[in-house]
Amino acid sequence: MSDDEDVDVEREEDAPPVDELDEETRARRDAALARVRKLGDPVLRASAVAVDRFDDTLRSEIERMGLLMSDALGVGLAATQVGILHRVLVYRAYAEDPITAMVNPVIEWRSDQLESAEEGCLSIPGVHVEVERPARIRARARDAFGEEVIVEAEGLRARVIQHEVDHLDGILILDRVSREARREAMRSLREARDGITSATRPERVVASETSPA
Repeated sequence: MSDDEDVDVEREEDAPPVDELDEETRARRDAALARVRKLGDPVLRASAVAVDRFDDTLRSEIERMGLLMSDALGVGLAATQVGILHRVLVYRAYAEDPITAMVNPVIEWRSDQLESAEEGCLSIPGVHVEVERPARIRARARDAFGEEVIVEAEGLRARVIQHEVDHLDGILILDRVSREARREAMRSLREARDGITSATRPERVVASETSPA
């Protein structure tokens, strides 16, 4: 099991609970999240297209994505999550890391070793599911100026990059879990939207299927 188990992918590792945020931070977070496309938006199921122009427009797009990710207290963001069909992602797995942009990312190698950890997603607020992924990866991409970069990552960084590349291919975390886990996640999402909490939820018995897809 990974040391990153139960880390909320797409949310800063040390971010305090929402109800403990100061008013200004919470307002920025809410404004940022309002700009992120949510489950049900067809753009989240679209495959992004490769970038062929590395110009000021692209660099401005990347800068805006980085700021939005930071304001949302996220650790990763894909362009499709803000309605842009470019193969671009930004990430910062740990607070001390710089924000890194990957343009036209391709995961060239994945380790045989797999790790499971709980993942969340800015596009599916309130939902957390256990996702199994390769523990280590090597990815090739371009930076904001078109220079080639090779990223070798493990642990949380590898998980975040894989999560965001999935977004660029129209794949969500709900696609990487069992049918039963997906049903439970959708129930949690509906209850969150309806304001139902564990204190108000009627008791029920649920059959479990623990093997991830």
